[in-house]
Amino acid sequence: MARKPMMAANWKMNKTLREAEDYAAAVIPKAEDAGGVDVAVFVPFTCLNEFARMTADTPVIAGAQNFYFEDSGAYTGEVSAPMLLDVGARAVLIGHSERREIFFESDEMVAKKTKRALDAGLIPVVCCGETKEERDSGGMWDKIQAQIKAVMDAVDGDLDPEKIIFAYEPIWAIGTGDTASPEDAQDAIGQVRGLLEELRGEGFAGSVRILYGGSVKPENIAEIMSQRDVDGGLVGGAALDVESFGELVEAAK
Repeated sequence: MARKPMMAANWKMNKTLREAEDYAAAVIPKAEDAGGVDVAVFVPFTCLNEFARMTADTPVIAGAQNFYFEDSGAYTGEVSAPMLLDVGARAVLIGHSERREIFFESDEMVAKKTKRALDAGLIPVVCCGETKEERDSGGMWDKIQAQIKAVMDAVDGDLDPEKIIFAYEPIWAIGTGDTASPEDAQDAIGQVRGLLEELRGEGFAGSVRILYGGSVKPENIAEIMSQRDVDGGLVGGAALDVESFGELVEAAK
């Protein structure tokens, strides 16, 4: 089964509401021209309602950057799956390295969030990846394998491969200008796909999409996308400018 490419923008903690409106207006025609490419934009909570409203009934998937796995309660500062759905979100980033590294989210927390997103009908984009120290010490695969296994153990029963997306993001390449070589990206993502085959079978592993994230930009996306197991990009800095993101979407075609 052919996997549909995806280009996903992660704004992180950037953009005001007015900037989000301008971006939405500019990205919609780019997504409409993209044809066989899914386009997702993960925006801050403050922009999500308006961005989702503007992109409703368009090819642009509005997504949140985080949420909590409980639906309500005494969790000051958190946002739940029903709240995301209420404002029009269709997808959510889970376990981004910045959430893991800065806010100490554990593999268990990421697994609980993934299960809740799936149950709620949100598409989880589940991130995994290693630090420079883990890569250099030979601990890279142990780290990634534990991250993936925790998620898959938490999701019981049949899982539609089109309802979940994984993203491999080497932490040492995020926002540093350093990019894993296309061969490095293929090697890591190929191993992730192999692990998913062990855990869920060939049909699931062959159909689920796995993105690459880490200093993706228009200059390197074509070579990265040419790798057999790479299905798209999760893009930070280069996606803040809508014209630059549009070039990435075009390259994904």
